[in-house]
Amino acid sequence: MNKRKITKSSKCSDPHTIVFGFDRKTDEQSLQLFLQRFTDKKLLEVLLPRLQDKDILATVNFLTTIMQKNLSEKEYHSLFLAEEGQKTRANLRGKR
Repeated sequence: MNKRKITKSSKCSDPHTIVFGFDRKTDEQSLQLFLQRFTDKKLLEVLLPRLQDKDILATVNFLTTIMQKNLSEKEYHSLFLAEEGQKTRANLRGKR
């Protein structure tokens, strides 16, 4: 019998734990794991060349909108761009 020991770290990285609709905490954990798996290097090497130009633009626009709605300009620069103390970009109009 193939029994796998489930630890906190393995549970957090197991794609079978990605579920939505139970509660906010589970949704957040599932979304985090989903996004981590989506950005896996091997997956992206296969997926990206197959995307149409409109799919690339739609993805960038969607993610940019999410950041604009939920991050201040300072957070955008420090967290997404990994800049500290840099001037903010005028074209990002996030929460202030």
